[in-house]
Formats: sequence, C-alpha cells, structure tokens
Amino acid sequence: MIYDVIIIGSGPAGLSAAIYGKRAELSLVVIEKAALSGGQIINTTEVDNYPGFIGISGFDLSMKLREHSDSLETEFITGEVKDLSLDGETKVITLDDGTKLRAKAIIIASGGVPRHLGVEGEKDLAGMGVSYCATCDGAFFRNKDVVVVGGGDTAVEDAIFLSRISRKVYVVHRRDEFRAKKGLVTKLLSLENVTVLWDSVVEKINGDDVTESITIKNVKTNEINEYDVSGVFIAVGYIPNSGPFKDIVATDKSGHIIAGENCETNVPGIIAAGDVRTKELRQIVTAASDGAMAITAVEKYLNQ
Repeated sequence: MIYDVIIIGSGPAGLSAAIYGKRAELSLVVIEKAALSGGQIINTTEVDNYPGFIGISGFDLSMKLREHSDSLETEFITGEVKDLSLDGETKVITLDDGTKLRAKAIIIASGGVPRHLGVEGEKDLAGMGVSYCATCDGAFFRNKDVVVVGGGDTAVEDAIFLSRISRKVYVVHRRDEFRAKKGLVTKLLSLENVTVLWDSVVEKINGDDVTESITIKNVKTNEINEYDVSGVFIAVGYIPNSGPFKDIVATDKSGHIIAGENCETNVPGIIAAGDVRTKELRQIVTAASDGAMAITAVEKYLNQ
C-alpha cells in the first residue's frame, strides 16, 4: 500500500496533522515512538496557555488530541523511524523492526528535546520547579525568586520575560559575556531585579518534592554558593529529533529541518512541522498550527 501521507510523530503537530488529514479524506498513518501520544507535553504538569483549556494537565490535553484523532479512525503504528529514503517520487520509511512503509508525501513532526544540564536534582525536579520553557511556566512563579541558566538569545529573553513576573531573577552563565544579541543584553542589564552570575555553572538543584534552592559554582574562583529559588529555567539549547532525515532534507547548524511557515522543506513532498523545524516560537499552539499547515502543503503537493 502507498499512503497519501505518513505522519512521523504524535505530538500536537502530528495529531493536528492527522485530524486535518483525515478530514481532507487522505489515506494516512501516524508513526509514534512511544506507546502514548502527546510528545513532550505528556510530562507537563499544567498547561495554562493553550486557548480554551484553562489549567489542563499536559497528559489530559494529549489524550483529548488523541481522542479527536481516534474519532476520525486514524491509523497509528508504534515504532521508531530509522531511515527515510526516496524511490522516485515515493517516500520510503523504515522502522526499527524492519517494517517499510511507503507514501506519496511525508510529514516530519518528530519534535525534539531541550538540552539538559545533567546535574543532580534536575531530572527528579523536572516539572516541580525545573522548567525548559519560561513562556510556558513563568506564570506559576509570580512574585517568587527564580534562576535562568544560559547565555544565548533564548536565555536572555527568558530572563527579561521573567523579570516582569518574578520578584528576583538570577542568570547563571558560564562565561563572562553573553552570546545573545547586544540589544537584548542591554535591556537585561538595565533591569533592577536581575542579577547575573558570571563565570558560573550549576552544581546541583535542591529540593524534596519541589525546587527549593540551587547550588552555583564560580569556575574561576571555585567559590560555591547556594541561592533560595522556587524555579530553575534551563535554556542551554534544544535538540531536534531530525537524525534519520538529515541525509535527505536540509537542516541548519543546530539540526532543525529548514522549513518556513508553509512547512515545506527543500525536498518536494517532505514537510516539517512543529518543534523539529526552524521557527521562532515553539509552543503547543504553534505546533498545532503547523499540523494544519502541513496538510495544506501535502494537498498542494498531491494536486500538482
């Protein structure tokens, strides 16, 4: 069988694409790596910025997206994509068990994961004060003390955003100058409730059930200090799940698949949606939007 489209990934982008694809009466299948749909949001304690769902958990939102897709009789296959190849105009997907699936078009909605620090306490307190998205979780730390870790544009933007909400913002950066744009840095350094901890790294994130403090080490003096904080926002990079596709489609230096707002890649019939593609804002609502746009791009390709 040759599907009209294979959707790789069952996060918000993939499930949105499945819903729009089924309503467009395309023959399709969704490949999901995990047994549960939802991608990263399934581990989010509370989602407070997805329109129409006030204070819903990431798990519950994931299940609602999956239920909507199931109501349209969407086909799902659990497996990990190991290879994408081209057989003329037909796209061939190979799964980890050797299964090969063929389609006229492919939507890559495989998402990605934030880069972790790998320090003690980070994993245990993820979602309990440790966050990788300030715009997602910042509102939960209103009038509290928080830390942002990183020195690029995202870290500086996160710190500026949190300064409007939180009582005190510490910025931990391992160097003595930021990599972020000069305008952003000027704005950050002008804020009275922001303190930059230069030449410093995180040694440990402390707390039992919730984040209570963070241990910081100065890499030049080896001095160690502990700061009482309720939130730790880690912004040290993002790792897109684009590995199996890099030999086929163009990616940027960080590994994100190069695709604009129309979600089209440099290869006709291969579409990238959600966090795996180059984009300014990585949120649930923008991923869902990409899913809809991806199906529009697929229909355009199939009609040519």
